[in-house]
Amino acid sequence: MSTVLQAYRFALDPTPQQQTDLRSHCGGQRFAYNWGLARIKENLDQRAAEKTYEIPDDQLTPARSWSAYSLRKDWNQAKHTVAPWWSENSKEAYSSGLANLATALRNWHTSRTGRRRGPKSRFPRFKGKRGTLSCRFTTGTFGLIESNRRHIVLPRIGTVRTHESTRKLARHVECGRARIRSATVSHRSGRWFCSFSVEITRADSAPPLPDTVVGVDLGVKSLATLSTGQVIPNPRHLEVALRELRRLQRQAARRTGPDRRTGQKPSNRWCKIKARIAKFNARIANARRDGLHKFTTGLVRRFGTVVLEDLNVAGMMRNHCLARHILGVGMGELRRQITYKTTWFGGRLVIADRWFPSSKTCSDCGAVKAKLPLRVRVFQCDECGLVLDRDLNAAHNLAALVDEAAGDTSSASCAGTPNKPDGNPRQTRTVRAAGTATGRPAPTGAGQRRHRKVTTT
Repeated sequence: MSTVLQAYRFALDPTPQQQTDLRSHCGGQRFAYNWGLARIKENLDQRAAEKTYEIPDDQLTPARSWSAYSLRKDWNQAKHTVAPWWSENSKEAYSSGLANLATALRNWHTSRTGRRRGPKSRFPRFKGKRGTLSCRFTTGTFGLIESNRRHIVLPRIGTVRTHESTRKLARHVECGRARIRSATVSHRSGRWFCSFSVEITRADSAPPLPDTVVGVDLGVKSLATLSTGQVIPNPRHLEVALRELRRLQRQAARRTGPDRRTGQKPSNRWCKIKARIAKFNARIANARRDGLHKFTTGLVRRFGTVVLEDLNVAGMMRNHCLARHILGVGMGELRRQITYKTTWFGGRLVIADRWFPSSKTCSDCGAVKAKLPLRVRVFQCDECGLVLDRDLNAAHNLAALVDEAAGDTSSASCAGTPNKPDGNPRQTRTVRAAGTATGRPAPTGAGQRRHRKVTTT
């Protein structure tokens, strides 16, 4: 038995009065966020004016206490003056906005001082009225109704009807296997949603064939090519709907939109066509997400070990000829789903090194080509004469990595070292043969396999 955090999202069908209340709560969250950010900026500007020298980034300390508790304490002292209407909404609306501000400030501060990996986080900005509406509830009366499977309860808003039944989550709650921790209400593409963060106990399961291994090579022409020879076609949801989407965008361009310089408000016809565009984009995203869920669920249920490449999706996006097609595949979302589903179903995920030449390596003799342009779709080995589809050859090479990680190689330097990557609570193992000091594979000649680095989770 293992306890995991899982989200259950339900589409809401609120009444007109409930929609007004939901917008009021979301607006209260935005107001508290902007109020706290204005106080922090004012204090930082005051400190900067008093200092005659610039403080180094490694010696930078917060101007005020940026914790959510301190921000809520300041808000409770000032809310009667700055927001006399505060009692119309639940206190959770303002608390969630201040908690989001505390998280944003902490991310910016740790990124500036070098304690946060990845791209630099910019300083938080004020939220506008045209942003995404959302509000989170962590205390109060919220959750499901025992006698009704088509309604939920939210603080100060009351009982709200849902478009779909909540029995799947209700059964876990009634049996004591799940506990609802928070509820987040959001407005996206013209519809209201409620997402419950649930702490659920899942029974440890295992795939029917735990010893089976599959290598998955992601692509654009086809969604994925498996080492078993199966090719998953790319549905190309965006390309199919692109003609209709362009037509709607041309209609929006011909209508009067907002102008910040003159303060001109958008026309009603512009707002209607923008709502249609948002609904159309949401339909494309839902279709893509549904297809990825079906593919990844079937994959982890069939195979005990799944091998993927550590693709640099952000770098691949620099190719403007393929950027839209890469986004339409959803490579990052596919890896995210496989990562947590292998944990749920008792499988194992192996991530190959980013520099491993899976497409250039012969899956039969191990010879590595110096160059293999993307336009060449058939792999031809100059050493053994193997002729194979490029993606299928890469999938075979990915599947072969598991044998080396298990210790089937003859190299004496293949020793496992524990490693815990960010965001993965499970222990991983890195297996690497002799290479360069930077971690990249050492150069090899024809007929020799490159030293490989894999990470198993």
